[in-house]
Amino acid sequence: MAVIEIYTTPFCPYCVAAKRLLTHKGVSYNETDVSGQPELREKMMIRAGGRRTVPQIFINGRHVGGSDDIHALDYRGQLDELLAS
Repeated sequence: MAVIEIYTTPFCPYCVAAKRLLTHKGVSYNETDVSGQPELREKMMIRAGGRRTVPQIFINGRHVGGSDDIHALDYRGQLDELLAS
């Protein structure tokens, strides 16, 4: 089973949508709330190649992007393969 990490903030609708998709897929994930924590946001930005918006999602250490990106992977039928790895 894949290791999934997601950086979020509490009132972000895109974070909610991404977590909803992952829950629908039946996978667990490690969530890191970066709100009010500049050191965690900085770590996220470094890992995400400078992207500063949330969510930022990593599967098995690989950056897959944000909510739109993970939904696009699902639409193309590629998300299940990543989650199974």
